[in-house]
Amino acid sequence: MKIQTEKGRIRIASEVFSNITGAVATSCYGVKGMAFRSKTDGLVHLLRRESMSKGVKLVYHEDDSVSIELHIIVDNGVNLVAVSRSIQSEVKYNVNRLTGVEVRSVSVCVDSMVIG
Repeated sequence: MKIQTEKGRIRIASEVFSNITGAVATSCYGVKGMAFRSKTDGLVHLLRRESMSKGVKLVYHEDDSVSIELHIIVDNGVNLVAVSRSIQSEVKYNVNRLTGVEVRSVSVCVDSMVIG
């Protein structure tokens, strides 16, 4: 993503958004980690910290805003609506605060639940 300011142009790599989003989402209560659905076996896999970006999809818009889609795995027994709202709020706030880019929407997809 490229942003034009009065001092010049700034380029922000997709990995920056993915890393911020993954770190913020996994720090929320009830989130076990980021998820990735394998195309070969169709199973959902829990991602390690270094590959969290696979659980994040970004869509850039013409008005220099971004939409974010997250795929997560949650702990058993958590309130899914409350966890999702918390993630949406935290991701939107932190991405905007750290990059200056407006976040149009944050979609949270709960791919799996871990028991135990």
